[in-house]
Amino acid sequence: MNTRTISRFPLTRLLARCTVAATVALATAGAMAQAWPNKPVRIVVPYGAGSSPDVIARIMAEKLSPRLGQPVIIENRAGAGGNNGTGAVAKAAGDGYNFVISTNGPLVYNTVLYKKLPYDPFTELRPVVLAGGQANVCAVRADSGITTLKELVDAMKKNPGKFNFSSTGVGSLSQLGVELLKVKTDTFAVHIPYASSPLSILAILQGDVQFACVPAVAVIPQVKAGKMRALAVSTAKRSQLMPDIPTMKEAGLPEIENLAWMAVMAPASTPTDIVRRMNQEINAVLAMPEVKEKLHAQYMEPIGGSEQDLQKFMQQELRVMTPIIKRTGITVE
Repeated sequence: MNTRTISRFPLTRLLARCTVAATVALATAGAMAQAWPNKPVRIVVPYGAGSSPDVIARIMAEKLSPRLGQPVIIENRAGAGGNNGTGAVAKAAGDGYNFVISTNGPLVYNTVLYKKLPYDPFTELRPVVLAGGQANVCAVRADSGITTLKELVDAMKKNPGKFNFSSTGVGSLSQLGVELLKVKTDTFAVHIPYASSPLSILAILQGDVQFACVPAVAVIPQVKAGKMRALAVSTAKRSQLMPDIPTMKEAGLPEIENLAWMAVMAPASTPTDIVRRMNQEINAVLAMPEVKEKLHAQYMEPIGGSEQDLQKFMQQELRVMTPIIKRTGITVE
C-alpha cells in the first residue's frame, strides 16, 4: 500500500484492519503456546557430563518429559567456561524448544570479566527459573598433610608460588571464590581452569594442583572414599547436607560467602506463555519429594520461583560481584 493509497483510505478502516491483524497475531501466539510442545525439547548444559548443571538437568528432565508429553533432551556443549553452550542458546530460535541450564559465570560474572562477550545474557536470554544451588567445598588431597583451611592458607604463605588450584573455568565461581580468598588472606596460588568439576577434582587427585573450591557433588564422594579432605564450605552457614564441614569464618578466616547456582534460561524471543508453562512445570518438578531426595543426594538444594525472581536475583548477583571481580583484577580477553 503506497502513501497515495493510504491518504484515500479511511482512517477508521485502517485502524480496524490493524486491530484485526494484532488480534490474529495474539491468537496465533496463544495457539502456538497451547500446542507447545509438539516435538522434543532441548536443554543445553554448557559443561561436561557429570557437572552440577548436568546432574540437575538430568534429574529434572526425567520428570519433565511425561509432564510435557515430549522427550526432554539434554545436550552437553562445554567450552569457554560455559560461554559456548550458553551463547549458542542465546542465538538459537525462540521457538520454545531451546533452553539452557547455566551458572553464575556465563549468566552474570562474564559480563564483567570479558571485554567482548559474544552474547548478552541480560538481553539475548530471558529468565525461566532458578533451579537450584549448592555450596562450594574447599578441599585438598587426603594425603596432603593439610587438615584445615587455615593450614592451607599458612602453607601458601610459607611457600609462595608452589600452590596451584583448579576450577570449573575462567570466571567461574570456583575461581572467583578462591581469588577472593587470596585477596582476603594475602596469599598467592596459580589458577588452572578445567571444563567441569569432575575434571577439576581429578587434577587434585593426580597431583596437578593442590586444592580447589568446587561444587560439593564433585568433592564429597571423594571425601567419603578417603581420597580427599574437605576443609570448608563457601556458604555463610553450615549446610544441613554437610553439617560436619565448617564455614570459612568458622575455619578461622574472614567471612566469605558464595553459592554455586544453576538457572534455566531461554532465548529472549521465546513466547511468554511458553516460558510461564516451563516455569510452572519445573517448579512442580522441584517440589516433588523424590526430586528433592535426588538433589539432596547430590548435595544440591532446589530453589524455584518465578521468572521475575530469577531476574532480580541475577541483577543482585551482578551488583554484588562486580566490585569483587574488579578488585581481584581478573579479566578475560
